[in-house]
Amino acid sequence: MTPVILLAAEKKSAEVTDWAARLGWLVGLALFVALVYWLMREGWKWRGTLQSDLPELPGAPEAPGPVKLSMTGRYHGSTTAGQWLDRIVAHGLGTRSRVELTLTDAGLDVVRPGATDFFVPAEALREALLGKGIAGKVLTEGGLLVVTWAHGDKLIDSGFRSDRAAEHNEWVDVINSMINKKTETEGAR
Repeated sequence: MTPVILLAAEKKSAEVTDWAARLGWLVGLALFVALVYWLMREGWKWRGTLQSDLPELPGAPEAPGPVKLSMTGRYHGSTTAGQWLDRIVAHGLGTRSRVELTLTDAGLDVVRPGATDFFVPAEALREALLGKGIAGKVLTEGGLLVVTWAHGDKLIDSGFRSDRAAEHNEWVDVINSMINKKTETEGAR
């Protein structure tokens, strides 16, 4: 055999002899990742504490009236109105979940399996529009139904995405017409 072939045949990888150092690095990395997750969780809890002045969320009335619109989809979160990155986490408003929305003359019923349900009374509705992002969720232009509502002394934007995005335009039109009717009747008094 030629010397080149002999060298290639005898070549093999070096054995790992320092297992303690490798295990030490792995344990250190695992502890670092655990620390980062713990800090993120503490930050979430601290944000909830800072927003503790937000009143309890209203529940749905016993007889809300006939259904104007309903849809299923995703609830992507709530933010301070106009500040799409200032997530509100108090009372479970920061929890993403599936959602069933129902609009009646009484208001907007938000049913979230596995999360806190809430109700937005019709008099608290301020605006509905099509957006593209809210609190860490960015979609295509018009891919998000954003409903602005008053809760206590705070205006809140809540973002929803229907399973059928074509429904969003109808929701915007109906909610905004409800708001306009309400302001017209208040102005006539």
